[in-house]
Amino acid sequence: QVQLVESGGGLVQAGGSLRLSCVASGSIVSINDMGWYCQAPGKQRELVAAITSGGSTNYADSVKGRFTISRDNAKKTVYLQMNSLKPEDTAVYYCNAHLSAYAGSDVRWRDYWGQGTQVTVSS
Repeated sequence: QVQLVESGGGLVQAGGSLRLSCVASGSIVSINDMGWYCQAPGKQRELVAAITSGGSTNYADSVKGRFTISRDNAKKTVYLQMNSLKPEDTAVYYCNAHLSAYAGSDVRWRDYWGQGTQVTVSS
C-alpha cells in the first residue's frame, strides 16, 4: 500500500516562509512526476509546482520567483520551499505523485495524493 505523507504546514505572517515535505512509502517501484497542488475554500484544486524525475520544474505564475520545488529521489521525498508568502497563498496543500507500485504480483502506474497540509498566511 502506497502512502504520501505531508508535513510542514502552519500559520505564518505575510512575508514569511514555510517548507513543505512529502514522503512516499510503500511497495513503490518507480516515481515519475511529483508535485504540489493547493485548494482554497470554495475553489478548485490547482497546480502550484511540479518536478520530473530528472529535475525539470514548472510553476504556477502566481508563485514563480517565490516558491521552489525540489526532490530527493533516494528518500522518495518532494519539498516545496515557500518564501515571501502572501495571504492569498492560504490553502490546503496536497502532494501528488505519479508512480508505479506492486498490486499483488502486478506493477501498476497511477496517481497518488497525500492527505493535505494547511497553510495559513496572516496579513
